[in-house]
Amino acid sequence: MKFFKEKTVDVVENIDIDNIPEHIAIIMDGNGRWAKKKGLPRTLGHKAGVETIRNIVKECSRLKVKYLTLYAFSTENWKRPVDEVNALMKLLVEYLKSEFEELNKNDVVINYIGNIDGLPEICKNELILAHEKTKNNKGVVLNLALNYGGRDEIIHAINSLVEDLKLNKLKDSTITEEIFERYLYTASMPDPDLIIRPSGELRISNFLLWQCAYSEFWYSDICWPDFKPENLRKAIIDYQKRSRRFGGLK
Repeated sequence: MKFFKEKTVDVVENIDIDNIPEHIAIIMDGNGRWAKKKGLPRTLGHKAGVETIRNIVKECSRLKVKYLTLYAFSTENWKRPVDEVNALMKLLVEYLKSEFEELNKNDVVINYIGNIDGLPEICKNELILAHEKTKNNKGVVLNLALNYGGRDEIIHAINSLVEDLKLNKLKDSTITEEIFERYLYTASMPDPDLIIRPSGELRISNFLLWQCAYSEFWYSDICWPDFKPENLRKAIIDYQKRSRRFGGLK
């Protein structure tokens, strides 16, 4: 849309197009509670949440957000009932197959973070295939956090780093933040500027623990299936009103 290319403030939405967060991360929470309120099975809440993903990815593309990370399935989510976990895995495959053409057409890069080796083989294969087919696209990078946990990521990074030290793959044994970050799932990506959590919960839930050191947080009581593009814009507007000092002074 031409109007997003202009160096101006959107007077309709009050969004400063020159101050869009480069990386937005969202904890997609509240699917089960949304379904319960409506007297529906939890699995239908997760299906409704997929429609929200579709709309939010489109809005991020429209606003020229460079990275969108969605917390889809945590390392702790395996504790849920087997039927629900199986339904979530099936939904992931269905999403990748049904949305691939549209995402690819809109230049979206389909990426993943987390220990995908722990996922069912069909899920792992679909993720790898989708990534390989879209990795050269130039639009928003869609990170699906699957079998992901912040603590697990840090331990994984430490083990990989120690292994490289043993193999003399690192020239310097002094570990800096920059070196350590090369071993994270988000290596080469900027840290999230804005982390959004709908559903009324006020915790980080083991999400991007290293990367969120200076992220701005925005919470909402709205459950994920009811989260609309206008809610995303509201979060961005609030983000733009904040002064980010990163420990210094402005």
